[in-house]
Amino acid sequence: MSKQVSIDHEECLGCEACVELCPEIFGFDIDETKAYVLMAEDGDEDCIEEAMASCPAACISYE
Repeated sequence: MSKQVSIDHEECLGCEACVELCPEIFGFDIDETKAYVLMAEDGDEDCIEEAMASCPAACISYE
């Protein structure tokens, strides 16, 4: 079973750092001003880990 990336929407600050780093994995909802996951599985692991490290709210998990 592959790892899945997710975002805690309650904690997301809407900074878009994850979207800028990994646009194929993360999207941005303009109305809610929150990021969301486009590709939960099989994404670039290095990119996801970089997005996690860059997230000021620490709301991205990868399990």
